[in-house]
Amino acid sequence: MKNKIKLIINKSEITAGTRGSSLGPEAMMAAARRIDNLFFGKYPIAYVKDENHLLDEKVKYPFAKRIEGLVQVFESVSSEVKSVIEENNFPVVVSGDHGSAGGTITGIKAAYPNKRLGVVWIDAHGDLHTPYTTPSGNMHGMPMATALAEDNKQVQKNEISEEETKLWNELKTMHTNGPRVKSEDLVFVAVRDTEEQEDALIDRLEITNHSVEQVRNKGKKAIMHEILSQLNECDIIYISFDVDSMDPVHTSHGTGTPVENGLFPDEAEYFLTELAKNKKTVCIEFVEVNPCLDEKTNKMAEVAFDLLEKTINELENS
Repeated sequence: MKNKIKLIINKSEITAGTRGSSLGPEAMMAAARRIDNLFFGKYPIAYVKDENHLLDEKVKYPFAKRIEGLVQVFESVSSEVKSVIEENNFPVVVSGDHGSAGGTITGIKAAYPNKRLGVVWIDAHGDLHTPYTTPSGNMHGMPMATALAEDNKQVQKNEISEEETKLWNELKTMHTNGPRVKSEDLVFVAVRDTEEQEDALIDRLEITNHSVEQVRNKGKKAIMHEILSQLNECDIIYISFDVDSMDPVHTSHGTGTPVENGLFPDEAEYFLTELAKNKKTVCIEFVEVNPCLDEKTNKMAEVAFDLLEKTINELENS
């Protein structure tokens, strides 16, 4: 059995393009309570301070919207993740939008500064944009770029201000002198919606993406073997699970940026539970449930909660 589970609830939604993901963690709690499941009473819970008040203020930085708040969220999330690990507990993070995942990675590296970190990013999106390349300025499209410490200026399209540059560099270098993750230690699963600037970075860094088509053609077990083989030299592994990795037809559109032709819930379950069994896994994160966008009432939260419970069961039994 791994160390004692501790839940970290992070309601930040300042990096998303739509509103409502801050309600995602509570929607998952509601899904559990609807079926009289006492899951959220079983584990200690830490709540991270958010900066969602910035949603009611004018955006200062068009190519890095609310980045000043994201710096604070990075600090809060990374501090809590580091603290949980140093208490010999296992952090399971349930977040609003995906933008703060870079803070989770920062916290892991702060707790394990000399460990080589592998990342399995289960998501419809690569989240590899930077302020220099973003078409929207929404920073939930940038967390992996912060972890890789990448500007991707080779395909730059935006001229950003000195203050944006300073804050962006803070996100890239927080508690570290270089990339927190090497590109060869990053594995995408189900990424299928990227812009040309991200594609250029994926090609340049030779980032692995196991597409949904490959999952179906090769089989889940074969893909799992390839993931673990690639990350064999890593000391520790972080799993980031965005619910938009799943097919909205088989779940719902209750997420900020749903994309068709995704994983089936049972495929997502397989990857999450198999990775939970791995002794190197030190943190798992669930993100981007948005009940405000759910056309099936609270279906996405129900699916996400079911996956969360099964994942933690594997953690506890491994």
